[in-house]
Amino acid sequence: MNSTLLAFALGWGEIVLILVVVLLLFGAKKLPELAKGLGQGIKEFKKATRDVQDDLQRAIEDDPPREAPRRVAETKPAAESAPSGPSTPA
Repeated sequence: MNSTLLAFALGWGEIVLILVVVLLLFGAKKLPELAKGLGQGIKEFKKATRDVQDDLQRAIEDDPPREAPRRVAETKPAAESAPSGPSTPA
């Protein structure tokens, strides 16, 4: 049996019933258009999935980006960092 059918646990009776309901809802003229649209949607979904998997695989295989050298912040002597201006004795 098809693995897709097993995933949904549908038997042939349920599948036929679903097809009959779809036929009644949309009519025979719309079914080819619906099938074509569904097929294109599945095709695009598979392509997008494949693209994401390829991007992830490339990211895993690439070397991790190197960090840029960090600059050491210049420190000022304590005398220079004190506020300037008149000081009042305590």
